[in-house]
Amino acid sequence: MLASQRSKKLKFLLPAVFFVLLLPSQAQAYIGPGAGFAVVGSFLVMFTAVLSGVLALFTWPIRYTIRAIRGRRAFARSRVKKFVVLGLDGMDYALTEKFLAEGKLPNLAKLRDEGSFKPLATTIPSVSPVAWSSFQTGSNPGKHNIFDFLTRDKQNYRPRLSSVDIRGPRRKIGLGKYQLPLGKADIHLLRKGKPFWKTLGEHGIFSNVIRVPITFPPEKFYGVQLSGMCVPDLRGTQGMFSFYTTRTSDNDERTGGENYRVTREDDTIKAKLIGSENPFRTDNSILKIPFVVTIKDQSSADIKINGASYKLKKDVYTEWIKVDFKAAPCIKVHGICKFLLLSTTPEFELYVTPVNIDPEKPAMPIAYPAVYSTYLAKRQGPFATLGLAEDSWALNEKVLIDEGFIQQCINMDQEREKMFFDSLDKVKRGLCVCVFDGTDRIQHTFWRYIDEQHPARQQREQDQQRNPIEELYLRMDVLVGKTLAKCKDKDTVLMIISDHGFNTFRYGVDLNRWLEENGYLKVKDGLRDEKYLATVDWSQTRAFAIGLTGIFLNVKGRESQGIVGPGAEAAQLREEIAAKLTKLIDPDRGQPAVKQVYNALKVYRGPYKGEAPDLIVGYNRGYRASWETAIGQVTDKIFHDNTKAWSGDHCIDHTLVPGVLFCNRHIKTEKPRLMDIGPTALDMFGVEVPKYMDGKPLTVADAGGSKIKQQAES
Repeated sequence: MLASQRSKKLKFLLPAVFFVLLLPSQAQAYIGPGAGFAVVGSFLVMFTAVLSGVLALFTWPIRYTIRAIRGRRAFARSRVKKFVVLGLDGMDYALTEKFLAEGKLPNLAKLRDEGSFKPLATTIPSVSPVAWSSFQTGSNPGKHNIFDFLTRDKQNYRPRLSSVDIRGPRRKIGLGKYQLPLGKADIHLLRKGKPFWKTLGEHGIFSNVIRVPITFPPEKFYGVQLSGMCVPDLRGTQGMFSFYTTRTSDNDERTGGENYRVTREDDTIKAKLIGSENPFRTDNSILKIPFVVTIKDQSSADIKINGASYKLKKDVYTEWIKVDFKAAPCIKVHGICKFLLLSTTPEFELYVTPVNIDPEKPAMPIAYPAVYSTYLAKRQGPFATLGLAEDSWALNEKVLIDEGFIQQCINMDQEREKMFFDSLDKVKRGLCVCVFDGTDRIQHTFWRYIDEQHPARQQREQDQQRNPIEELYLRMDVLVGKTLAKCKDKDTVLMIISDHGFNTFRYGVDLNRWLEENGYLKVKDGLRDEKYLATVDWSQTRAFAIGLTGIFLNVKGRESQGIVGPGAEAAQLREEIAAKLTKLIDPDRGQPAVKQVYNALKVYRGPYKGEAPDLIVGYNRGYRASWETAIGQVTDKIFHDNTKAWSGDHCIDHTLVPGVLFCNRHIKTEKPRLMDIGPTALDMFGVEVPKYMDGKPLTVADAGGSKIKQQAES
């Protein structure tokens, strides 16, 4: 029986293997966040990859026999055949309760009535990379080393991604104007700890894991995985859109994107799509693809790129279009993007999504095994691979209108749904996990629709009769209904979870300005408004902020220009700053901006707690670290109105934004935590929970135990 199921899983993967083996040879490449192109190396790397695939084909009977034996032992102790986790990033407990009470979420109401619905405690801080890392490792941040989206570089104080480090090949061979990188790039996941699905695999239990944040680069385990948050675009950034316009008065500065001024000649516009630096050229020239747009009328045009023509219709996204950048003779770098015609008259305006890694011919490791993304692309067509695929910066910068962004989010969720349901169909026994991001992105950008006091409400055009957040919850309820239909087996446990909740983000707090006013930070000669803490005088600075969560001390021996003693002096300074910051009052509104400040050395346990910000700020509702604080820009005041579309957030005190937990079985545990989900899955499969995990298995009813019966017994 088990061997038969293994064979079915093998059939699921074999077509993808053959697809890859049939592809023409190409150089592979790794792209680092903000670091441009870092080539994996020579054709020897491709040969090695093909050889590995061939060896895998011939050795699968031995490997699957061993796993079958392990799996039989594991399933002999298991209480379930399948454990399904549907992650709805950011689904808020209070809003869910409200919509349930109004009768708007019938499928979630069914889960609540027949199983469980509880608030799910998030992490400190309540931000996605931290929370999802605790979900997958079952541990607190002190053990998995992720504390924010960003951290600081200890040498130069500049912000860098907290989850991944990428370095290009060190050696290259010069061939005239070309160069051939040797070896491969070093792409290193900074999240520590072991995901619970890897532990399951060690006991012969198969897992299918789709788009869980902080899984890039993908790790080897018994199963398949598609990476999520922090996968970069083809340019090596976390998402760089392009905006082409004939408008001469348009602002050239775009956060998260670039403006390109174009000229219209009759009905023709010529431009170039920008790629990364060319790793095969000694001059590091930029890869570009020319394209031509021919305007047909006020609402349509044709675009020709890479020798193919496509129709453009105003305010309608194209499908994913494959774009091939020629890097050297016989070497191309493959990407995909969508075009959106915004206007043809009186001015031409064209939006292009960030160029995503092509999942069919990935230029970097976005899946495990590598052929899994190829399998998905062959099955359902191209799909977004960028970690933060929904382009909220284009909305913030008013390149996209509200409807354009909503449609983008819906499209991404529809792609995810196909992958998720494919996994539910293919995996008969084991773990299925899939995270949907639309719940997070829509709430971030449309909270201004439901908060009448939000500063962005009057400053941005919006349809006052519409409620995009309610529409979102209704769509997710439909998704839950479809999922329930595929999880009818009594031996399947289904959990709907979110990593945190949501609230309004009205005002940004410039922590560096507050530190300056209180004598902890010094700006050189009164200079300010430079990014990356460029004007800070480190010889007179004891504390600084960067990222979204907290404050770092400038400690001797830790930071390159540290001045604070690492022992008693640092401990006293932490207590002093925390006490003062907790009393911070917004003078314009007369309300406290901070609920609590946490000392990282006290709230975290584990070998990596010293890598956290020294202090974690738990803001009150309505407040968050300012946009300027995140990138180390010191302004001239502490409080700033948030007028961006990004009007909701969860970067506040963790007690104010619990997530949700639904289950198709009754859960007796009173106060479940996000980090308890992994240990619960292990326990349900009869696998001993590792001692390093902080999470504990939830008390989940066995199959057939009704909620009423369980409540009576309790």
